[in-house]
Amino acid sequence: MLRSSEFEALLDLSARIGADPELVQGAGGNTSIKEGDTLWIKASGLWLAEARQRDIMVPVALDPLLDALDRDDPAAEKAQDFVIEELNLSGLRPSIETTVHALMPQKVVIHVHCVATIAAAVQTNAAAIAAERLAGIPYAFIPYARPGLPLARAIGERIDADTAVLVLGNHGLAVAADTIEEAALLLVDVSDRFAGLVRSAPAADLPALSRLAVNSAYRLPECEGLHDAATDLESCRIAAGGSLYPDHVIFLGKGSVIAAPEDTALSIEEHFLEAGETLPPLLLFPGKGVLVLKDITAGALAMARCLSDVAARIPASARLRYLTDAENAELLGWDAEKYRQQLNRAGQVLQ
Repeated sequence: MLRSSEFEALLDLSARIGADPELVQGAGGNTSIKEGDTLWIKASGLWLAEARQRDIMVPVALDPLLDALDRDDPAAEKAQDFVIEELNLSGLRPSIETTVHALMPQKVVIHVHCVATIAAAVQTNAAAIAAERLAGIPYAFIPYARPGLPLARAIGERIDADTAVLVLGNHGLAVAADTIEEAALLLVDVSDRFAGLVRSAPAADLPALSRLAVNSAYRLPECEGLHDAATDLESCRIAAGGSLYPDHVIFLGKGSVIAAPEDTALSIEEHFLEAGETLPPLLLFPGKGVLVLKDITAGALAMARCLSDVAARIPASARLRYLTDAENAELLGWDAEKYRQQLNRAGQVLQ
């Protein structure tokens, strides 16, 4: 299929930002371009980092989708009914945030889970932080709403034709422009404005962690940065408070498992199995480091890294807005996210 030069440029940008864990983790984030009446958007469950390795974009009929959104038609939630099948050669499913991209009038939309932005967007005064950091940029702050139709509705109520940046409470960042180059530059500008101090963390106690993992389903992670969420006690305290953003819930479960002083990985494992519950992918041992499941998926591993990266950027004095029990349950019971979880388990396991 013949693609425009702008489409090709979007694939290049998608691959580049998808390879940056400070912007995108695993299958998170999405990009889109509007060409005529067609919205091309990243498929659900696929990785932006693979944009040059495989087909990741899905064609969606833009006007019918917007009409459905105006009518509050539930079909707009998944957007599958609006896929242009004759152009969807790989049979992909649209991103769960297709409606968000459709609502933005600009040609190009880039949605990322920028860790610096998330670190601000989870604070109770996130709207004030955004106002200070984004002075001079036409932006909107969107309080947390579940991705999909609830988020699209919240955005529709708060944007106008000039809005170029969305700061999504407890979620992330979206930028929009009429060219790929402008969108890329805006993403860099906004990300830089949210960048701040990053707390350093002590090194992990690898011998102690190795002992704690004996006879369990857990192991040491290869990435040393994962340990920061546990060795930095401020970050560990933040993690202990609960879930801060949707993809944490989807890939790591509700909140974080913080080991008690007497716990081992095996004792935690036995507790979960006795309760008939799924083993958590990540265990935090305060002051020592973390252990991960031996068969942890790539998506969960990426979100474990994200936890360290976000927590280290949250000031110790910050007051945080955690996702509520109802918001956690809504994410875990949502069909669209169950699809992403299924793809994650089926094709993204680290051996």
